[in-house]
Amino acid sequence: MCGRFSQSKSAETIAQVFQVNNVPPLTPRYNIAPTQQIQTILQNAEQSQREFQILHWGLIPSWAKDPKMGARMINARAETVAEKPSFRAAFKQRRCLILADGFYEWQQQEKKKQPFYFRMNDENPFAFAGLWEHWKSDDGEVINSCTILTTEPNDLMRPVHNRMPVIIDPKDYDLWLDTEVKTPELLQPLLHPYSAEEMTAYPVSTKVNKPVNDSAELINSL
Repeated sequence: MCGRFSQSKSAETIAQVFQVNNVPPLTPRYNIAPTQQIQTILQNAEQSQREFQILHWGLIPSWAKDPKMGARMINARAETVAEKPSFRAAFKQRRCLILADGFYEWQQQEKKKQPFYFRMNDENPFAFAGLWEHWKSDDGEVINSCTILTTEPNDLMRPVHNRMPVIIDPKDYDLWLDTEVKTPELLQPLLHPYSAEEMTAYPVSTKVNKPVNDSAELINSL
């Protein structure tokens, strides 16, 4: 699964790397946790351009009676996302890029779980494959929420955990965001483990275990 990540790059960097306009000033975040607000990019179908959006992490299906359901929907398995009732509609027409520059996973050791930090070798930001939904309550409350897709681990991740987030290759951003593409056969090939050779990982402090801790020291190697 993917249950904690970071996004510390500036608005200017995000705008340049992801070719998106109107990115507001961003606060560096080093310990983003489920149910928090996260940075994403969607395709504006009417204007045919990418759009920066803040979404709630934990997808709430449009048919859900209780928005608390989203707390159980922080991840979706890439292998079954096209069939699952909670995700299949979003997979067809509401896909997004979830912005990150690193993520954490925990390795079970003899007496503890050791957190590891994963990032790109060049330290550039990247994007998880995401789905988003628009939920509205009977009394008019609106929540736009999202989930992160996961897949099998690459060789770097495998010693630590048996799942990893799907990282979309930059050359595939347009296809993933294209609201006209609704065929699973065109999208499923994008949902594979990212190249281990382009990534690095190292152990970090257990301070990351607590979401209240959110500082640059969390991503320092032990």
